[in-house]
Amino acid sequence: MSIDITDLRSFYASPLGGVTRRFVGQAVGRFWGPLTGLRVLGLGYACPYLGKARSESERALAFMPASQGVVNWPSTGVSASALVDPLMMPLPDASIDRVLVVHALETVESPSELLHEIWRILTPGGRIIVVAPNRRGLWARMDTTPFGYGQPYSRSQLKSLMRQTWFSPEAWAETLYVPPLRNRFMLRTAQAWEQVGLTFSLPGAGVHIVEATKQLYMPGAVQAVRRSRRRLAPVFAPAPASRVADVR
Repeated sequence: MSIDITDLRSFYASPLGGVTRRFVGQAVGRFWGPLTGLRVLGLGYACPYLGKARSESERALAFMPASQGVVNWPSTGVSASALVDPLMMPLPDASIDRVLVVHALETVESPSELLHEIWRILTPGGRIIVVAPNRRGLWARMDTTPFGYGQPYSRSQLKSLMRQTWFSPEAWAETLYVPPLRNRFMLRTAQAWEQVGLTFSLPGAGVHIVEATKQLYMPGAVQAVRRSRRRLAPVFAPAPASRVADVR
């Protein structure tokens, strides 16, 4: 189930959305690394987290799924956003160095097809950062935030999905330990909730964040090709002998 672009903008304009932007942005920032000279793509609704990419990278793009809707990004200057089919993005192979996926993996119809498409557009050794709702957290169980829509994930499910689609998970983080409530007490104590959750590695974080690298070798694809070749191999079967007229 997708969430509309209007609801996404309204959420991030709210006080709870500001808390989300701060904590998720800090976690994503620890994964970015140097972006000078790189081409960066934000997929889904990644605009709140693309500030570093816009200022440091050679090029930053924001692609938004057609089922969600699109907004102009950045708010000033030449637009770098586009409405796309996330399973068939209008980019050539190996054209992007970094991809940030936010509010996309959990709502797309086929997560594996989405990751295969991202694999296609990534350069060799390119990296992907995925932000996905934690199925054990409160944020995935309440539809008052964008993380309450679609399919939430456990860490093991994300790891399995990454490996099936030719990515190698390398780093993990969790964030959003504060309950997704809009009352003032929760918002004022959000930093304390986050600190306690991170210190004791509590299991109820709102989102998982995983960084993975594109694998250059694709054992799954090789096996599929081999199976296809076996199916197409010619089979020699005896043919009935032609009839010869009896001349006797």
